[in-house]
Amino acid sequence: MPRRASSQARPRAHGPQLNRVYAAIADPPRRAILAVLAGGGELNVGSLAGRFPISFNGVSKHVKVLERAGLVRRRVRGREHWLRLRPKPLREATRWLEHYREFWDARLDALEALLLETEPPAPRGKPRVRGRRP
Repeated sequence: MPRRASSQARPRAHGPQLNRVYAAIADPPRRAILAVLAGGGELNVGSLAGRFPISFNGVSKHVKVLERAGLVRRRVRGREHWLRLRPKPLREATRWLEHYREFWDARLDALEALLLETEPPAPRGKPRVRGRRP
């Protein structure tokens, strides 16, 4: 079976960092926080918390999970905590998924080609209709 050349190097085996990234983005509120932070720039925690229907402490706990996964960087200025998206871990997770998407695309393309080669010829003449006999 021919192998398709990968456009990217083989991804590193899933390790603790990749596991933390996928665990972090598995939760809808954390994905929503990332979407807000993806708007660019920095946002303070209070402003971020005001955008969600959960408590400040709830948002803060989600942010800590995102920080442990390396997806968010926190900068403290006085009493304010400023957050910024760190997209690099998401790019690494995307590369890992892309490798397997290419793997399965190649396998499915080969299966399709095989099925098309071995497909029986279409019947000639008038098609037979199955159903009740008169």
